Amino acid sequence: MPQTLQIDLHRLARFANAALLVLPLAFFAAGYFISFYWHFLTVAALFLLIVNFFYRHVQTQHSILRNFGILGQARYLIESIGPEFRQYLYANDREERPFNRLERTNVYRKAKDLESTASFGSLLDYDATEIKIRHSLFPSRREDSRPYRLTLGEERGVGEPYTLRRPILISGMSYGALGDRAVRALARGAHAAGIPMNTGEGGYPKYHLQEAADLIFQMGTAKFGVRDAEGRLDPDALRRVVDLPQVKMVEIKFSQGAKPGKGGMLPKEKITPEIAEIRGVPLGRDAISPPFHAECTDLPSTVAFLRRIQDMVPVPVGMKMAVGSFDELRALVGEMKAQDTFPDWISVDGGEGGTGAAPHAFLDRMGMPLFPALHGLVQILLHEGVRERTKVFAAGKLVDAGRMIVAFSLGADAVYTARGFMLALGCIQARECGNNTCPIGITTQDPRLQAGLDVETKAHRVENYVRNTLRELAELTVATGKPCPTELTVDDLFIPTGANLWRMVSEEPFLRGTLQSAPAGRTETAAARQADEAAAPVGPS
Repeated sequence: MPQTLQIDLHRLARFANAALLVLPLAFFAAGYFISFYWHFLTVAALFLLIVNFFYRHVQTQHSILRNFGILGQARYLIESIGPEFRQYLYANDREERPFNRLERTNVYRKAKDLESTASFGSLLDYDATEIKIRHSLFPSRREDSRPYRLTLGEERGVGEPYTLRRPILISGMSYGALGDRAVRALARGAHAAGIPMNTGEGGYPKYHLQEAADLIFQMGTAKFGVRDAEGRLDPDALRRVVDLPQVKMVEIKFSQGAKPGKGGMLPKEKITPEIAEIRGVPLGRDAISPPFHAECTDLPSTVAFLRRIQDMVPVPVGMKMAVGSFDELRALVGEMKAQDTFPDWISVDGGEGGTGAAPHAFLDRMGMPLFPALHGLVQILLHEGVRERTKVFAAGKLVDAGRMIVAFSLGADAVYTARGFMLALGCIQARECGNNTCPIGITTQDPRLQAGLDVETKAHRVENYVRNTLRELAELTVATGKPCPTELTVDDLFIPTGANLWRMVSEEPFLRGTLQSAPAGRTETAAARQADEAAAPVGPS
């Protein structure tokens, strides 16, 4: 049997190290006896010799460099460009994470207002692991479609209710996580598209305010921009923010999908003097928010804190959370009933979400996926008879109309997306968001990198992305025979027993059977609930 050719790296390294000693002398001799121009190579060889000496005899951090010298640097070079090689040369169209090339291209084409049709069939699997949308033999007519309209705050009779006229919102991304040009492009595009933009927990929305977009001010656990010296809420600061004409709503962030149970993180590399002043944090240190609000130590104090904010401001007030336990969630809804206090909306953030920095353990292992979490929340609200007291927003990889349709069918009233809009700005998924080295200039504070992001051009792409996604959402809704996405129910989905959603729901005793027995509607009468509870659950679709 022929033997495979093997390279003896140790022998090669010894040869390279010896050559680096000989080459400067050889080039010097050639320069002295043959031509002066050889001395240019003498200088280059001396430089390599010094670098090699440093690697092998001075630095102590890298064993490979001490053993192999400058030859070992090739290992780090290849490793550093490996993601780019895989992304552009080796990975297939469905392979990459968190979004594959097909998903990214779909967003890019919508943002550039290009046709996004394809030929010769789907590249996705049609098997027992994917949720599909049920079409109707009698699709509704486009002229019969009902315009989307959702008013927040009307249940409480707030002084300044807000009406959504499009079901897509820009999810929370702060100034700090994003650069100022990216914030302005998103805000300008949101205004043109007629949708609101969440500010993220970055404090006073300075660059958001430079454009005319309607804003949802997000108050995180650190309360940047509205906190006192002890880190607790400063009511006067919150009122000053809400008095801004662009601020239409307030969202209290209790947790987020990327790192539930841990506060927000802004690496020190991204904290400029301006960001430090806006957030009230020191330079040179990571800004890490507490894992929970200081005022919220149990369920009663949490609901009381929500009521306090609602009494403090005249605009709708919602809450954002990732779901960890349905029992805990049901207890929270029970406490809301006991105190007769409900948020104007609840944003459910799936564990697959996340744009900013987070520890790998939290990214990979913490947080319930969006679809079972969303379905569970809606079923709890229905079971407790309070579904009509609050709206439900969904967030977690909802970058295209197909996933949005699933969220609406599971009970969402509107959908958030963050990474969808980052892709619309031109994000190439370099995953440098936390390092201040974003090559597109989106998630960096480096002025040189931001220089490549033209605000007007990118704002137009944001507008295109919203318009084309809404068009596709309307076409899918028409195909189901429904007049509006909010009319969709679980019955409009094909959920095979092999689907992750079915398996996760079937493992929760409280939710077992709900995928078929009770539609995830927005309202439900007591008689209908009793009838559904009495009905025997049917088998999987």
